[in-house]
Amino acid sequence: MHVVILSKACIVGTYQRKLEEIAAHPDIELTVLVPPYWRDKRGLQRLERVHVRGYELRVIPIRLAGSYHLHFYPTLGRELRRLRPDVFHVDEEPYNLATWLAFRHSTRLRIPTLFFTWQNIYRKYPIPFSSFERYVYEHARFAIAGNEEALRVLRRKGYKGPIRVLPQFGVDPEFFRPHPEWRSSRRPFTVGYAGGLIPEKGVDVLLRALARLPGEWQAHIVGSGREEGRLKRLARQLGIAERVRWTPRVASTEMPRIYHTFDVLVLPSRTRPHWKEQFGRVLIEAMACEIPVVGSTCGEIPNVIGDAGLIFPEEDVDALAAHLHALQTSPERRAELGRRGRERVLARYTHRHIAEESVAIYRHLVLGIKGLTIND
Repeated sequence: MHVVILSKACIVGTYQRKLEEIAAHPDIELTVLVPPYWRDKRGLQRLERVHVRGYELRVIPIRLAGSYHLHFYPTLGRELRRLRPDVFHVDEEPYNLATWLAFRHSTRLRIPTLFFTWQNIYRKYPIPFSSFERYVYEHARFAIAGNEEALRVLRRKGYKGPIRVLPQFGVDPEFFRPHPEWRSSRRPFTVGYAGGLIPEKGVDVLLRALARLPGEWQAHIVGSGREEGRLKRLARQLGIAERVRWTPRVASTEMPRIYHTFDVLVLPSRTRPHWKEQFGRVLIEAMACEIPVVGSTCGEIPNVIGDAGLIFPEEDVDALAAHLHALQTSPERRAELGRRGRERVLARYTHRHIAEESVAIYRHLVLGIKGLTIND
């Protein structure tokens, strides 16, 4: 069975481990089409070639890279005519130009096609995006929703086909794993954040909570974004600038070492009118490394963490500070939550698990194999 995946997300090297796991199935021949780079609010991400065994990672041109709604791949039609896959997996939201064009090509070629969505807020899009969305819904043979709320949004918007709730990517537990030798017992209690320095991520909430933390501590903020200057000014205003270390966005392959500079990872996201946290990938990466996590109630965060970490109401500085102080004073609690986190990742969020679920979908579409769980 020949499967083609179109995915700008797969330019990230650590994400490619899922592709190797898919390709490891003997009945799967896999081709993955990716752009040479992508640009978003966090900056420029170039293609990383890290996990490329067993499948073809093929670079194709992209236009309007950085525009979620309007980017597209001008040579995609030619690629599909050449490849003629049995299944086409469009790893993209249904309302985007790239997805609509991909479905136009695959429909003409009669290739069974599915799409992926993270969208967990019900929104009505203007023309032409609403038309793109309707066309995709009408012609999709399957949909993968990254979270439960995304499934509900799809049904409310009129998609009637089969849906499976499945995160886009997992983690490699051999790459993201505990490294006791990387941990330093001489450093003070270290609170970490990794991600975009943008308003919706709530890093200002974390800084305000840190300012209330007694005793010896330090913070390590890893990431880039337009809020960097404002956040550094806030740290100075709060009198904690000397305790906060700032590291620009790093390659995905460097993240395990980054996580091991933390005693706890915090994801303090806040809901905005047109955005809420769709998953929180840094959570499962840190959990796999046995780093305890603290997250807000924004979007999917509580469902990802489960009972393997601590949750606080979004924007609640006092509650976050209380959680941090509790972990600061209890190495035993940190160790317990770290163990729970890795166990949760091994049970739910490995690349192998997500690859197996994806292959089951492909077999269902091409071979009509039963037994696949369809969510509703």
